[in-house]
Amino acid sequence: MVQKAKILLVDDRPENLLALEAILSALDQTLVRASSGEEALKALLTDDFAVILLDVQMPGMDGFETAAHIKRRERTRDIPIIFLTAINHGPHHTFRGYAAGAVDYISKPFDPWVLRAKVSVFVDLYMKNCQLKEQAALLRLQLEGGGKEGGTGEGKESAGLLAELSARLAAVEEQAEALSKQLDDESADAAAVATAAHLERKLTGLRRALDALEPGTGSGASVPS
Repeated sequence: MVQKAKILLVDDRPENLLALEAILSALDQTLVRASSGEEALKALLTDDFAVILLDVQMPGMDGFETAAHIKRRERTRDIPIIFLTAINHGPHHTFRGYAAGAVDYISKPFDPWVLRAKVSVFVDLYMKNCQLKEQAALLRLQLEGGGKEGGTGEGKESAGLLAELSARLAAVEEQAEALSKQLDDESADAAAVATAAHLERKLTGLRRALDALEPGTGSGASVPS
């Protein structure tokens, strides 16, 4: 069973959270509510999220301050943040959002289809990255056990594991390639394209490490983290 990605929704108004849930429910992922910046930071201590939808105007800790805290933490600094705001103070206000670490900035009322499509891209990237980490973990196990093979049976078991890893990696590579093409076709924002390119680079490194484990090629390759 494929584990669902978690999406963090941060807004101090319950009706706005309800509207976001209605829009994003079609993605069939896990939606987590937070009614303040403090509550959002608390949720980020224990759970991993694919993307954060963050309201700018909140009492107490506003969206900009919340984003600054998120970007300062090593655990959460790479989580994409989409700012949502009911007001538009012009270019300076928008620049402040990007400076705080946002990958996108959407003014209310927003188009539900556009918001859902943008969130979907980051969910797809997150899921691909999770699959990549799984393959890397399996490769590490194989590299650590490579020097301990002694018998023919163990050699066959190792070859079978390599074949399974290669097949799984090929599936992830195919999905990542399709996602990159989709981003190009839809003229997605630069942050999503850059994230997809980073994922492809990691996949290339993982493929090289896997190829190095094939019989006769040695086993000294490093595995991307």
